[in-house]
Amino acid sequence: MANHKSALKRIRSNNAKRLLNKYHHKTTRNAVRDLRAVEDKKEAEGKLGSVISMIDKLAKKNIIHRNKAANLKSKLTKHIATL
Repeated sequence: MANHKSALKRIRSNNAKRLLNKYHHKTTRNAVRDLRAVEDKKEAEGKLGSVISMIDKLAKKNIIHRNKAANLKSKLTKHIATL
């Protein structure tokens, strides 16, 4: 058990941040999955910008690695180009 007031606050804030990061990461994964499932090129191109923005935000906050973000964006762009 933590002995200091600041340590107790750190535990609370870490938990809150962890839950928020988990929510953003899961939401982005679902958006990527939905984008891959789209068959219409126009609709996919419309969604691509928002999904790339979500991926960039995760990389900026170090929730995912920047290289993983780049790989995801590249694969999604290639996938839409082949539609």
